[in-house]
Amino acid sequence: MRATTRTASSTNRGIGVGVAGERTLASAWTSGPNHFNLLRLIAAWLVIYGHAWAITGTPGGDLFARATQVKFAGAIAVDMFFVISGFLIAASLQRNTVRGYLASRALRILPALVVCVALTVFVLGPWMTHSEHYWSAETWRYLWSNATLWRAEFHLPGVFDTLPQTAVNGSLWTLPVEGRLYLLLLGASLVGVLTAKRYLVPWLLVLAGIVGFALWRAPLPDWLLNDLWCVAFFVTGTAAWLWRAHIRLSWMPIVALLIVAALLRGSPWFAAPYFALIAYGTLWLAFAPVPPRLAHHDLSYGLYLYGWPAAQIVQTFSPGPPLHNVLWASVLALALAAASWFLIERPALQFKRRFGTRTPIESPARPTHA
Repeated sequence: MRATTRTASSTNRGIGVGVAGERTLASAWTSGPNHFNLLRLIAAWLVIYGHAWAITGTPGGDLFARATQVKFAGAIAVDMFFVISGFLIAASLQRNTVRGYLASRALRILPALVVCVALTVFVLGPWMTHSEHYWSAETWRYLWSNATLWRAEFHLPGVFDTLPQTAVNGSLWTLPVEGRLYLLLLGASLVGVLTAKRYLVPWLLVLAGIVGFALWRAPLPDWLLNDLWCVAFFVTGTAAWLWRAHIRLSWMPIVALLIVAALLRGSPWFAAPYFALIAYGTLWLAFAPVPPRLAHHDLSYGLYLYGWPAAQIVQTFSPGPPLHNVLWASVLALALAAASWFLIERPALQFKRRFGTRTPIESPARPTHA
């Protein structure tokens, strides 16, 4: 892995340290590797952990749900995913041609997803179903809609329909949202919006803040609220990339936001410090100057794809309390994620170089696979 380093003088001339001696997102990005792979792996595991209460039909919630009284671990993890995605995808867009950008996005998302959905329909479904009408229109709709990112479909005939949660893979709902955001970001770039940073970034930050805060009390359907949360965090991550030279990295805002969030816990105003804490805290953790770093293997996407089905399989054959489900679902999903990475994802990513890239403004840390 090649890590690009720059002298203090060259960094200060460009987009490095905003104030002498202070570390910014820009200087952290160019100075070496990061923790994005590790953060995404932790977030993917938090999705498994957070869903265990619903999958096992256990009242209450995980530690995060009890601590925040609003967001459970899986929801917090998804928020982190979209902050990271907005940041890294904006970076990918700036260093790629349009063709290269579209190819990179497709090669990162679709191969593993198509294989996961196909295995679900052609292996898991026939194995688990007790329906005589498994090969119905519902099954083919599940295959087509999920594999193409058209929309998330959750049910297969006779599969898991006697469990507390009947969805075959309840985590897939975020992927169509992500795919549409990739295209919207490309459209914004093509019309020149992303280059007008002096005008755009403050507007994006205000928009993300308003959306993130207003959602807490908005009388909207749950699916729309969830989608809007994703948009808000993605937009914030994108804005952070565009304004990276001006965003300083320090632990002090983290502490301040934690204190404010604790004081506002249980209040509708909790949304504001929560939003800021997840957005800023995720990026701060990504560049925290401490080991460990996962430099070569990114199992997070596979863990996310297979975590819910693995938990449903465990609940079918070995029902138990939430932490029992978390343990065995994690083992099974991690094995499937490793197979997905080595057999599907990593080989697919090697095709990206065929589609060409522009010379980046800053050399990215390669392990992010943005």
